[in-house]
Amino acid sequence: MGWARGFGRRTAPVKAPGKTSAKASAKAGADERRPLPLPLRLLAMMCAFVVMVAFAVVLAKLTLDPSPASVSIAHTNLHPGATLRIYLDQPAFRDAVKQIGGNILLGVPFGILVPVLAPGARGVFRVLLLTAIVMLLVEMAQGALVTGRAFDVDDVILNTTGALVGWVLLGRRLGRAVHARRRKA
Repeated sequence: MGWARGFGRRTAPVKAPGKTSAKASAKAGADERRPLPLPLRLLAMMCAFVVMVAFAVVLAKLTLDPSPASVSIAHTNLHPGATLRIYLDQPAFRDAVKQIGGNILLGVPFGILVPVLAPGARGVFRVLLLTAIVMLLVEMAQGALVTGRAFDVDDVILNTTGALVGWVLLGRRLGRAVHARRRKA
């Protein structure tokens, strides 16, 4: 099946010894995926690392750059949904899309790159948890250290939602293609 279905290569179904049904052994064989060959896995991980570093630079520039013009409007938000309501109540729909969409897009690379870089964090829960922790740290640094910026829990929620989108679209498949599944004994 190759790249069209999950990027990894499927192994042939293995006949299970004993009294297991043909359907059960076919399902077990279909669920087994072999990762890409080692040189391609290393190349994928190296590319993902380079992209993650570039993304970290962009993230730092976007979120940790002082904004003295925003000092009067920046406010800390600890209530989920409060800033989203403000965005959606704006007369300029374009501004709401820019704010909400931008925060979602900022999280997408996490959902794609984390499963490739960290084999132990390929599952959706771990990707979302790691993204939420990183974004919480960014927001706390932003609120405590940067002029004209403030902590906003809605940004963390939107960034984490973006990671979910990235994981669903591409991250889970890339993670499977690069890292072999551990066999359960």
